[in-house]
Amino acid sequence: MKMRLLGNSGLKVSAIGLGCMGMDHAYGKPADRGEMIKLIRKAVELGCNFFDTAVVYGESNEELLGEALAPVRDQVVIATKFGITGQEIVNDRPQNILNSTPESIREQLEGSLKRLKVNCIDLYYQHRIDPNVEPETVAETIKELMAEGKIKAWGLSNAPIDYMKRAHAVCPIAAIENQYSMMWRESEKELFDICEELGVSFVAYSPLGNGFLSGKYTKDTKYEEGDFRNFMGRFKPKVIDHNQALLELIAEVAKSKNATSAQVVLAWELAQKPFIIPIPGTTKLHRLEENLGGADIELTKEDLDNLNNALSKIDIDETHF
Repeated sequence: MKMRLLGNSGLKVSAIGLGCMGMDHAYGKPADRGEMIKLIRKAVELGCNFFDTAVVYGESNEELLGEALAPVRDQVVIATKFGITGQEIVNDRPQNILNSTPESIREQLEGSLKRLKVNCIDLYYQHRIDPNVEPETVAETIKELMAEGKIKAWGLSNAPIDYMKRAHAVCPIAAIENQYSMMWRESEKELFDICEELGVSFVAYSPLGNGFLSGKYTKDTKYEEGDFRNFMGRFKPKVIDHNQALLELIAEVAKSKNATSAQVVLAWELAQKPFIIPIPGTTKLHRLEENLGGADIELTKEDLDNLNNALSKIDIDETHF
């Protein structure tokens, strides 16, 4: 497995990590614990050492990762998050309950340390910013926790650029975690420049567009109850038809490389910037092997130019997302 630096933290992570959210959250009922432990440990065998979780995915998600990685703790980099302390229903829609006061951060950290069975979090993200707490206050708290040896590095998820810069000035961030894929390229407009300016890694969630870019789903695919793809615009029949040209383009390149569409998508993402680290999620062993194999796919400059040129001409219809 190829490795990438995690910002200026000194940590090295596998070029492709494993997002563990879907094992408990957003894609239907929680996956079988025993099978997920096997899958996580298999990921380590295959060279993946970077694992992503969060309390809001369910405390059981952290507990799962803690149990699975306990035998190989010194070989892996574990990322979890603070800042969302629960959810409430407002106007029939779930809303995050946000709390990043110093006292709450410390309390949240202690809970994560216990569930993950570790004495130090490798990468601790602020999952969402708390509008009632200044970034300098959050960063100062993290700085204290790093000095206490409870955190190795920290990052921000979906934070405004000004917030990032202010927080970084107090305690340098190692990574930002945002959505990025062929279907969602907003980060290219400003965030990539900020990453280069600050020496920060970009950890990309949903690199396969929630699986859409794998080409494995059609407008006739049925999703189980609790799977949020039932409500996502990109999985609506009309939108799938609209974006078929993109899927066909990816499949064409994949065929020429004797690879799968998912592998080409991940290889494309890795080639965009050296600081990008995709973290696709899966609950299936064969998909894990497929995804991690994306790091071995070599796309030529011509391949990338052809893909990016075609992408620039495809109307991906983001308004439906």
